[in-house]
Amino acid sequence: MNNLQLQQKYMDKEIAELEYFIKSDIDARELKRAIAVRMAISGNIYHEISLTLGVSKFFIGYWKKQFKIKGIEGIKLGQKGSKGYLTARQNTEIIEWLKNKGYWNLDELVTYLEQKFGVIYKSKQSYYELFDRAKISWKKTLTTHPKFDKELVKKKTEEINDILFKNKAGIEAGKIIVLFLDECHLLHGDLTGYVWGHSKSRIEVPITNEKDRQTYFGALNYQSKEFHIQSHPSGDGKSTVKFIKYLQNKYKNRKIILIWDGASYHK
Repeated sequence: MNNLQLQQKYMDKEIAELEYFIKSDIDARELKRAIAVRMAISGNIYHEISLTLGVSKFFIGYWKKQFKIKGIEGIKLGQKGSKGYLTARQNTEIIEWLKNKGYWNLDELVTYLEQKFGVIYKSKQSYYELFDRAKISWKKTLTTHPKFDKELVKKKTEEINDILFKNKAGIEAGKIIVLFLDECHLLHGDLTGYVWGHSKSRIEVPITNEKDRQTYFGALNYQSKEFHIQSHPSGDGKSTVKFIKYLQNKYKNRKIILIWDGASYHK
């Protein structure tokens, strides 16, 4: 039997041990550890395991290492009895550890406390309180444009300021109208969310297709602060032209300066 066959035989044995452990009556934390290790040994990449189980790559690597060293015993909850508390000094150390991280994950915190201090809390609330003391909160992520260019934005801002300065007299006299324009696209599915309601009643919103969307064009008058809004079936060139014509009709016989972003259908 060559080395490759031996390695395969040993891997099959490890997976069989993990499968047997997974099917037994075990704690939910042990179950997550065992599944993560089994997937890692089976060849799944850490990123895939992380997304599937909702755990960190640190969590996967740590428990795989423990399994390799100690076998099934290495991924079981501590048998020698874990402490149910942290000292003031340990609390401070954990808070500093959390503050100095750039990424946070509940499973990583759980593993860190057990590994370093032998502490396992029964309630997740205890871990949430540690996050809270470190000024780390659960929040929705926001998108940013990867091609955002500060220098280009600065240049455009200077251009806009220059246009406004050169046309100051006409703007103040009402002969020139400056409008800041943009549009947004709302999916019908965006209507669903969290609201207050009776505990035993469902809050239902009639929606035929969640992917249907409604586009709104808006324009803010720089001088008067009046806001104009129109709904359109889509944000294409045809709708853009209709909205511009609406603004032209609104401000007849006056010069209009439009300040918009560089989307192709705005041109």
